[in-house]
Amino acid sequence: MSVEEVDTLVVGGGQAGLAMSEHLSKCGIPHLVLERDRIAERWRSQRWDSLVTNGPAWHDRFPGMEFPGAAPDDFIHKEAVADYFVAYAKMIAAPIRCGVEVREVRREAGQPGFRVETSAGVIAAKSVVAATGPFQRPIIPPVVPEDAGLTQIHSSTYRNPGQLPEGAVLVVGAGSSGVQIADELLRTGRSVFLSVGPHDRPPRAYRGRDFCWWLGVLGKWDLQTPRPGMEHVTIAVSGARGGETIDFRRLAAQGMTLVGCTRSYQDGVITFAPDLNENIARGDANYLSLLDEADAYVARNGLDLPEEPGARKIDADPECVTNPILELDLARAGIRSIIWATGFGVDYSWLKVDTFDENGKPKHQRGVSTEPGIYFLGLPWQSRRGSSFIWGVWHDAKFLADQIATQRKYLAYHEAAKQGANDHHNATADNSQSTQITRPTRAPAPVGDKA
Repeated sequence: MSVEEVDTLVVGGGQAGLAMSEHLSKCGIPHLVLERDRIAERWRSQRWDSLVTNGPAWHDRFPGMEFPGAAPDDFIHKEAVADYFVAYAKMIAAPIRCGVEVREVRREAGQPGFRVETSAGVIAAKSVVAATGPFQRPIIPPVVPEDAGLTQIHSSTYRNPGQLPEGAVLVVGAGSSGVQIADELLRTGRSVFLSVGPHDRPPRAYRGRDFCWWLGVLGKWDLQTPRPGMEHVTIAVSGARGGETIDFRRLAAQGMTLVGCTRSYQDGVITFAPDLNENIARGDANYLSLLDEADAYVARNGLDLPEEPGARKIDADPECVTNPILELDLARAGIRSIIWATGFGVDYSWLKVDTFDENGKPKHQRGVSTEPGIYFLGLPWQSRRGSSFIWGVWHDAKFLADQIATQRKYLAYHEAAKQGANDHHNATADNSQSTQITRPTRAPAPVGDKA
């Protein structure tokens, strides 16, 4: 079987893979991008129908291209985001092959590089970049058994309200996905229960600037490590209907029932932790602290931004918060569906190298693996808070491309030095043979002559 040889192989043709390809090209590094489906496939097939970006168009994009036909503060529909990446791949002439699945990567024994088994054959690569992103394996906690007589789906497979059977819905998880899906269901007249865990709740906009701008100027996107215990806290924010601040009290006033973290299930009854009030209050504190920091920034820099005192108004807690439901008979409540907006795990089962901890998470520093020649891109908190966002992954890709280029220079020196040593050895041997003096043998002197 013939083996194709490449310098650097990038696995994944989404935002991370394309950003990596752009920077590898700028560094003059030959490479190949493999995508098992279509470019930016997850934006098309693992997002609900009405999804738009959670950041405005001026922010959630690569530096090299704007969204065509969009105003800077527009929130872009998911299909337009996928189209954007297809156009971007064409613009940078990314060497991408779609419909090729990477099945296994192993280090070559006794020589540099890796053997890559794919659905289209074998590839030998000197470096491999795992650019498959953070949304690989949907997580559904083992709380409610599959035979409980309920429709249970992950948020990645939710498309629209018509997909679900008639009846009430329990949405577990109140990050951006969970709260937007719950709101959409509520607007169709469904009875909706929303299980709310710890979260950050920034204002959609404040004093005329989007929260993405505030997190930028306040240095929060560039935080390199999360606060203790906040590694997995979600952000409750939405770009739906032109963008709005998530307000759980307003959702409750509109008819949504809020409950605490989902805890257990038995005999048709589901129980919730008594933490709803604490989680709501913690989100409020996060919201108000950002307003405080924004006000201080305006004053410090003398910015002409209008005051917004109404933003600090917090409504009274609804009944479901002051007297939270701790257990719920699903049948009696009419709940026939559960949507688990409970996040994702990583899946690197195809990467057969020694660079994972006991939980299967990559061991790396800013994406540079402990296994030489293996790199990761698109991980949450890879180098900073913004790493898993569109613009953040672009900057991380630049760093990785520079690292790969540096390693190539060292290896190029090694090969040149080795070749130089071989050439010197061969030249010395040749010269020794060509300059060797063979002394003529003196003929014996004739008898009687003097020697």
